[in-house]
Amino acid sequence: MVTLFGQSLTYQGDWVGLENFQLVLSDPLFTTGLRHNFLLLLAVPVVTAVALLVAIVLFETKKGLGFFRAVVFMPYILAVPVVAVVFGQLLQRNGPINQALHALGLDMFAFDWLGDPNVALWTMAGIIMWKEVGFGVVLILARMLTVSTEIYEAAKLDGAGFWRTHWSITLPQVGGIVAFYMVNEAITMVSWVFNYVYVLTNGQGGPGDATVVSELYIYRNAFQYMQPELAAAAAVILFLGTMVLVAVFFHMQRRSLRRTLSE
Repeated sequence: MVTLFGQSLTYQGDWVGLENFQLVLSDPLFTTGLRHNFLLLLAVPVVTAVALLVAIVLFETKKGLGFFRAVVFMPYILAVPVVAVVFGQLLQRNGPINQALHALGLDMFAFDWLGDPNVALWTMAGIIMWKEVGFGVVLILARMLTVSTEIYEAAKLDGAGFWRTHWSITLPQVGGIVAFYMVNEAITMVSWVFNYVYVLTNGQGGPGDATVVSELYIYRNAFQYMQPELAAAAAVILFLGTMVLVAVFFHMQRRSLRRTLSE
């Protein structure tokens, strides 16, 4: 880390101050990458809601819980390159998914998933959510299974329905875990999507610059353009952005703890 910060302030060994940062921030490709990272953050509430819903459904499933939990968690333990290669084949313009949609008469939903600049980034977001949702399900479900069953039984005796029970009991109980998961996924969307982009687009961030993210920008400058100082400056900016997310998480945790102690 010390070397990284030092390199971001130099050029070929000479001190240049903040010039590298100025160059990076004035580069349209870097700002495009940051904007794409920000857009990917919009997927965090969606994947959190899906994970919470699936966890609740599994919690209500009395038979085969272990099997279904393993099935849901399986995508999370797969290597990212494997996931990217498989989906890269499935989502080709004439791939199996579009062929199935055409066979069902759903031509309007058959997109050029990875070749259309307007769709490619959201396709990538969908792939990331498919892989990450299992982690959230296991976290939330594990917390739900530690809640006393007497609380749920009392709610049912009082006439609380499915939604009322989980709104009034489950959500308050899993609030801390949900916050942790959201911050974890936010960090993933900001600084852990390089593998998806690199494998799905052959390291190009295409079509055009539709899927360029800040990590790919760092990689290009460090290993393709041989500009390690610019890569270091971009990496420092990404690091500071990630630290902001971590700080937000700890702030939320402290507020939650203080509220719990006051109650």
